[in-house]
Amino acid sequence: MAASQTTQTVEEKVEPKVKKSKPVKFFADYGEAELKEMEALYSSTLNELNEEEIVKGRVVSISEKDVTIDVGLKSEGIVQLIEFQNPEELKEGDDVEVFLESIEDKMGQLILSKRKADVMRIWEKIYDSLEKGTIISGKIIARVKGGMTVSLSGVEAFLPGSQIDVKPVRDFDALVGQTMDFRVVKINPLTQNIVVSHKVILEEEYEARRKEMLANIKVGMVLEGTVKNITDFGIFVDLGGLDGLVHITDITWGRISHPSEAVNLDDPIKVVVIGYDADKQRVSLGMKQLTPHPWENIEEKYPAGTRVTGKVVSITDYGAFVEIEKGIEGLVHISEMSWTQHIKHPNQFVTMGQEVECVILNIDKEHTKLSLSMKQTEEDPWIVLAEKYPVDSEHKGIVRNITDFGVFVELESGVDGLVHISDLSWTKKIRHPSEIVKKNQELDVKVLKFDVKARRIALGHKQIEPDPWSDFENDYAVGTETKGKIAQIIEKGVIVELPSGVDGFVPASHLLQGGVRDINASFKVGDELPLKVIEFDRENKRIILSALEYFKGKSKEEIEEYMKQHPKEKQEIQEATAELDAPSGSGDKKAKETEPAKAASSASESAPAKSNDEKK
Repeated sequence: MAASQTTQTVEEKVEPKVKKSKPVKFFADYGEAELKEMEALYSSTLNELNEEEIVKGRVVSISEKDVTIDVGLKSEGIVQLIEFQNPEELKEGDDVEVFLESIEDKMGQLILSKRKADVMRIWEKIYDSLEKGTIISGKIIARVKGGMTVSLSGVEAFLPGSQIDVKPVRDFDALVGQTMDFRVVKINPLTQNIVVSHKVILEEEYEARRKEMLANIKVGMVLEGTVKNITDFGIFVDLGGLDGLVHITDITWGRISHPSEAVNLDDPIKVVVIGYDADKQRVSLGMKQLTPHPWENIEEKYPAGTRVTGKVVSITDYGAFVEIEKGIEGLVHISEMSWTQHIKHPNQFVTMGQEVECVILNIDKEHTKLSLSMKQTEEDPWIVLAEKYPVDSEHKGIVRNITDFGVFVELESGVDGLVHISDLSWTKKIRHPSEIVKKNQELDVKVLKFDVKARRIALGHKQIEPDPWSDFENDYAVGTETKGKIAQIIEKGVIVELPSGVDGFVPASHLLQGGVRDINASFKVGDELPLKVIEFDRENKRIILSALEYFKGKSKEEIEEYMKQHPKEKQEIQEATAELDAPSGSGDKKAKETEPAKAASSASESAPAKSNDEKK
């Protein structure tokens, strides 16, 4: 017994003790709480993925053509590299969104698409922009009829030309390739056509800035803007949400005929606020006000007598306006253009835009008026002309102009003088200068008077020959009988040419007894009349004759011959003959002597007379 106990003890010492394992629990042995905890832990290790949805994945590897993506399923999917918008930026480990087309196709492969995922996301943004007004970015890829084609991350949309900008677009082609912000304004569900607008975004920004500017705008503020539109009356400037007008008179201190001479469309310009109408919300702007007024210190810059060069900017009937610098222009009166030429209109002497040299005559700073002279840039040629054409010198000239009171004769280019009608002939009674001279005819003249101050030369043509009236005084003394040929028939009588070439006058009352009611009915030009001189006035160069006086004491045959030449006046001739034969009293004689003198005086008054102004 003892031995056995010893043996057992040895065995117990030799045999190792076996550790009893914990009993295994089966599914049926879990409690409800433990089961839920285990299900939660298991679910967290699995991805619940559905086909035709966007899933998240991780880039495992990148080859030259493909990208391997792990989306948490039993196998990895492969997506072509070209489906990524920026493949050069892609790297291993990046998280990406892809579209799960199929978990397992016929070949047992996972099918993924990056392009479809991007399209779904952009459509979500497109509808969000339409419904909520969110902004979406896009790139203009082409110009089409009526507008532009825009790529919204691969989805094409239409941008109408009227929805590009708040101001007119002048170069559509320049927009191709630009990236802009848009807002979706219309989607056609059937065709999935998308219409976007960039203009609505700008209008909102402009309106916000406009309200801010209107709240803070003040006269005198200097602002920067862009030329938005150019009209005949001024330019509209975009101040970044608010438009203002620069009137043509406020563009420059100088003279311009159109605003386009100073600015171009889309030019950036600096302006100053010169007026603001809060009720109408109109802003008046100025450009010239940013520079000093050019008339400041003008007396120091351009004192009287200064020679300046300027450009002809306006031509009127009375002169030309010359701009000597921007904002400073003066008038060259027509009388200050030439020393010698008689200018009827300034455009005969200057043209628009012509560069001319002038002398400043006078400055009226208060009324911003400047008087200029072109002729005073040269020495007064009339001083030299006075020596060249002294009084009593004889010259040849060309008839350049004929007037009622005389003719203007050109002595040399730009120098002419006046021959008064009374100085054309010693002997002829001239009613109009065109009776004896023609335009462009060469004419011998004599200088009668030279007035340097008045710039006038008085010429005479008849003075070339001696005065023949000293000889006429003997040839046509009172009582001399002569013949005269009718040269002109006038209302008060006839002018006859006498044998010496001098003209005489026969009053109507001395053609026939009692006068003639219609001279043209009884007499005609060229008729030769028997006459007697009844008055000779050497001082006034006048000879008065009478046919009635001639017939006194003449034979009946002579009277009958005269009567045959004028048959309509036959009865009056007979009465005149009887009256001439009868004795007359002293009172009648005096009346008859007075009558011719009155008629002569009347005829003399009817002839053109030289006024004092014309003589000058």
